[in-house]
Amino acid sequence: MSNSTALPATLERSYPLLSVNVGAAREAQFKGKPAKSGIDKERALSAVTVHHEGLAGDEQADNVNHGGPDKAVCAYPYRHYAFWEEKLGRSLEFGAFGENFTIDEIDENEVCVGDVFKIGDLTLQISQPRVPCWKLAMKWGADDLPAMVRDTGKTGFYFRVLSPGSVEPGELVLVSRDPAGVTVEEANAVMHRGKENREGIERLLAVDALADSWRETLTARLSRLSQS
Repeated sequence: MSNSTALPATLERSYPLLSVNVGAAREAQFKGKPAKSGIDKERALSAVTVHHEGLAGDEQADNVNHGGPDKAVCAYPYRHYAFWEEKLGRSLEFGAFGENFTIDEIDENEVCVGDVFKIGDLTLQISQPRVPCWKLAMKWGADDLPAMVRDTGKTGFYFRVLSPGSVEPGELVLVSRDPAGVTVEEANAVMHRGKENREGIERLLAVDALADSWRETLTARLSRLSQS
């Protein structure tokens, strides 16, 4: 699904992958009801195999809204941690947002849906922004946290796996840029804050690498706008 433009070696940009995080799905309680989630992640102490469906040793309790080829790897920018530590009033460990990859020197304004990255023999492509759900609220005891993550745009994003491989902390290299140039932040804005932005929807739908679920939602939205 890669239709990105390869960057000359002199323009390649690398980002520190600080931590690779995995975790098993666990039983929990949320608002007095039983719940099951794989949001609790721990830092892997050795290299982890990454395949098209996700990371070895990592589990999802909800396979409809989490995991699968378009959401194989969840990534979160480490530069957001200080903001959330202040909001939550506590220090945060790697994997605090249920992410598999904690990446430094990166955020949603700098990378685009469809961008391709390599680390070792693993090749990844950004497929969509992460959509925060109630499990963040459960993890941190903050009911408004998912809405805050969405509204601030500090969502993180998902990778699909183009070439499986093993991974450990190191340098994640941007090797090609999607020609449409739609940043993760722009995608968030279209999905959550620009629901009648026909031009924005069409621009995002032009990204070949966009995740199927997002494409279906936006195609239906565009159809409704065309009928109104």
